[in-house]
Amino acid sequence: MAQTIQVTLPDGKVLEVPAESSSYDVAAKIGPGLAKAALAAEVDGELVDLHRPLPGDCAVRLITDRDPEALELLRHSAAHVLATAVREHRPEAEIGFGPPIEEGFYYDFGVDEPFTPEDLETFQETMEEVVESDYPFERQEVTKEEARELFHDDPLKLERLEEFASDEVITVYRDGPFLDLCKGPHLPSTGYLKNYKLLSAAGAYWRGDETRQMLQRIYGTAFFKEKELTKHLERLEEAKKRDHRVLGRELELFTVDQRVGSGLILWQPAGSIIRNEIEEYEKDLIERHGYEIVYTPHVMSEKLFEISGHLENFEENMFGAMEMEGGRYRAKPMNCPGHICIYQAHQRSYRELPIRYAEFGTVYRYERSGVLHGMLRVRGFTQDDAHVFCTEDQVPAEIEALLDLVEEMLTTFGYPYTVELATRPEKAMGDPRMWRKAESELRAVLEERGVAYTVDEGGGAFYGPKLDFKLIDAIGRRWQGPTVQLDFNLPERFEIEYIGDDNERHRPVMLHRVLIGSMERFVGGLIEHYAGAFPLWLAPEQVRILPISEQWVEEASGYVARLREAGIRARLEERESLSYRIREAELRKIPYMGVIGEREAREGTVAVRRRGAGKKQEVFDRSAFLDRLKEEIGSRSLD
Repeated sequence: MAQTIQVTLPDGKVLEVPAESSSYDVAAKIGPGLAKAALAAEVDGELVDLHRPLPGDCAVRLITDRDPEALELLRHSAAHVLATAVREHRPEAEIGFGPPIEEGFYYDFGVDEPFTPEDLETFQETMEEVVESDYPFERQEVTKEEARELFHDDPLKLERLEEFASDEVITVYRDGPFLDLCKGPHLPSTGYLKNYKLLSAAGAYWRGDETRQMLQRIYGTAFFKEKELTKHLERLEEAKKRDHRVLGRELELFTVDQRVGSGLILWQPAGSIIRNEIEEYEKDLIERHGYEIVYTPHVMSEKLFEISGHLENFEENMFGAMEMEGGRYRAKPMNCPGHICIYQAHQRSYRELPIRYAEFGTVYRYERSGVLHGMLRVRGFTQDDAHVFCTEDQVPAEIEALLDLVEEMLTTFGYPYTVELATRPEKAMGDPRMWRKAESELRAVLEERGVAYTVDEGGGAFYGPKLDFKLIDAIGRRWQGPTVQLDFNLPERFEIEYIGDDNERHRPVMLHRVLIGSMERFVGGLIEHYAGAFPLWLAPEQVRILPISEQWVEEASGYVARLREAGIRARLEERESLSYRIREAELRKIPYMGVIGEREAREGTVAVRRRGAGKKQEVFDRSAFLDRLKEEIGSRSLD
């Protein structure tokens, strides 16, 4: 048996260490500083615990808090520390899943009573004791029978165990008194956890299945540096102030009613103004880019979705069929099949291509009640859907044009963004070679244009790869935005054709795209992005005119009429005291208040207060103020 093994480092250097050494031993041989900083290691491409013995000659990359994998490692370990604390106080708690997530971690527990805020404070305190104890995270491989014995009193773990293949390695991790079924890896010990915070508790169905038992989920977050935790908590507080559900109610933008149904939005008049302004802006934009507006039914024959592949690949997200005159109909989950039918209503020539159809089409998708969230996750939503039918040669130029369209649209709303290339998912239609071709075409346009992008492996739609644009809002959160999808599959399934210049039949390529995506989600995101303070062109009420006292009501009313005649959404408010009316206008986040009293009546002026400017006001000639409003609205200024 070899007495030493060869370890290759990322820079190509080879170290010789004793057999059965761990990654920690490698770090210690390089230097004490690295040994202290190391958290885990990547061994032959696999992330493993720092003290796990090396398998033999291998390649090792040591992981410190500077590496991208480190934060997930920290949060996974924090979840186990949480579970350790919960079991201290609720020893009967069944243990569900406890994964790291994008901004923290959670753990699900089967308990009889929901957790209270006081419980979370207690758990936080006990977590501090677990951290202080500095328990090592100990990994152990066990047989399925041994695991059954270890978790004999926890039905959630026993259910999970039955899903393991007979030849699959089963591992458990222990930290102090707590033992869990887990693949790992973890930090070396609980003492590495320094900056963490439990945030909230909520109900969650076991495995996301609303037919299963309700568990209690505790959310938390953890960071390596205290200032990062502080910054994150401040951002969460800011997010609470921007919650679109709260602001939507206060500003009377939208509502939901259980008599209508969960996940179905009722747009109130103020919210409808915002929606209409966005639609009118986008219609003008896309018509300038060569699109034609179409409309398709909300309900379609199920046969159409058999052809499209939706029934095969998307049925779990569709509403059930309706029987009618011997046929079956479905609420449409997407608009593309209808647009294909419009294209196929006539024989098409290459001279007509590209053809670009656009629709504000309402679609319906079944979402479990547990994931519904205000306007951001709904069951009925309107997509600004468009489909481009073009020749293969036209594809690069059309993708370029779509990128121009996205840039113009998002700049208007003040969103910076990032781009992801989403590739072939596990559940996909069509020849993998066509997928690779489509992915290559999207990649080539991005690279030629100099657009930075990341790759979302397996994140494409079932019929084609796509570009996903992630919007970055005012407090740094990311929202799903536009998508551009390149599709060679639906044209084949529907046998779409055009007559080429050789007088032969050819198959066009389809590009699917949305700019805002779901109108509901986009407006919900805008509410939070702007914190309810919409720019003037979108504001439901743009100007509120306030007479100082009753004797100036007629003068103020005349100016309101003039503003409205010019297309300004203006309103007169004469109730209560002036200070009350100013405060109410501030709470309603109205962009401008115009005060009219004796001086303003005599001089034909208006004293203007701008939203967010405090008590500062500026006196305008009324015509000049109207011109300023028109210019700000016309330019769609974000200021």
